[in-house]
Amino acid sequence: MSIQRKRIAAALGAVFAVAAIGAGSLSLSRGGARAAEASAAAAPEVDVASVVAATITDYQGYSGRIEAIDKVDVRPLVPGTIVAVHFKDGSFVKKGDALVDIDPRPYQAEVDHAAAQLAVTQARNAYTTSDAARAERLLADNAIARRDYDQTQNAAREAAAGLKAAQAALETARINLAYAHITAPVSGRVSRAEMTVGNVVSTGAGAPLLTTIVSVSPIYASFEVDEQTYLRYLSHDGDGKAAVPVALGLANESGFSRDGRVDSVDNRLDANSGTIRVRARFDNADGALVPGLYARIKVGGGAPHQAVMVDDSAIGTDQDKKFVMVVDAGSHARYREVATGNLHEGLRVIDKGLQPGERIIVNGLQRARPDDAVKVKAVAMTGGAPAAAPAATVAAR
Repeated sequence: MSIQRKRIAAALGAVFAVAAIGAGSLSLSRGGARAAEASAAAAPEVDVASVVAATITDYQGYSGRIEAIDKVDVRPLVPGTIVAVHFKDGSFVKKGDALVDIDPRPYQAEVDHAAAQLAVTQARNAYTTSDAARAERLLADNAIARRDYDQTQNAAREAAAGLKAAQAALETARINLAYAHITAPVSGRVSRAEMTVGNVVSTGAGAPLLTTIVSVSPIYASFEVDEQTYLRYLSHDGDGKAAVPVALGLANESGFSRDGRVDSVDNRLDANSGTIRVRARFDNADGALVPGLYARIKVGGGAPHQAVMVDDSAIGTDQDKKFVMVVDAGSHARYREVATGNLHEGLRVIDKGLQPGERIIVNGLQRARPDDAVKVKAVAMTGGAPAAAPAATVAAR
């Protein structure tokens, strides 16, 4: 009996041991599944977008000011009383249009007086010329003294000089009369009338400003470019500078609405700022550009080339390095150092570190850690709208 009981007890012990092992294995399996579920739930959700690949031309951006090609301060050249103002404030005038009239009567009188003086000198010149010719004939016959002959020749020369002086005086009087009628020296937009009818104006250093005129189209945009841009694009001789693309945008515009060309580059570089003055010419047929406006200028150069671009929000800073988080096929965030370039239509050009087709985190960068799993939400590179592809959730194992 004792031997049989021992056998039964041993069999029961083996059964209990097997059951205990099975229960332990089941418990471990359930624990691993819960851990995997917890890991999947802990993966942070981030916005992921594919990098943008396009053919672009490199541009450099600068700030500048609009300047008129022609700017004229209209001042009187003769003194007198203003008797008429022919323009409206802010209107457009053409070259030669009447602006202001100064009382012309004194200057008309000077013209008449000079004309009379000219007539006198003409008569005297005719008489002395005839007298000199007569003395010439008499001298040939020894019928006149040498002294009398010399006097007639001298009188003729004086009369000829007097005639030229009278002609010059008449011309001066006519010019002063013309100055009394002030016209537009250039075509453009006129400012307000600084002096109105009835005011007495003078000339010289204290001559008052009557109005100003600025040309409208074409128009300049002046800006300072750095030394590298000058050496790369603008240091060419001849027509090389004119071939450099230039675009202009105003303060209320997000893009660049006008295309132009480089008109001139200054003859020296400012050693203090390391920049050189550049002028670009733009068409302004609608008159929307006025001198003094702030302008955003972009200067391009080089041949079009393929580039990879991302949103600035996707780029992180690690001390002196720039980086992005690339999301691989297994939805793991991978640290990638990049070299950044210029902005192009709101996107940052990546010179080195990314390839077309790669996906990067554009929102939620602070929640992702290198080599950790992430919960992917597909969005467009610009803006935050969801992309056409459905969002995918993948838990790493």
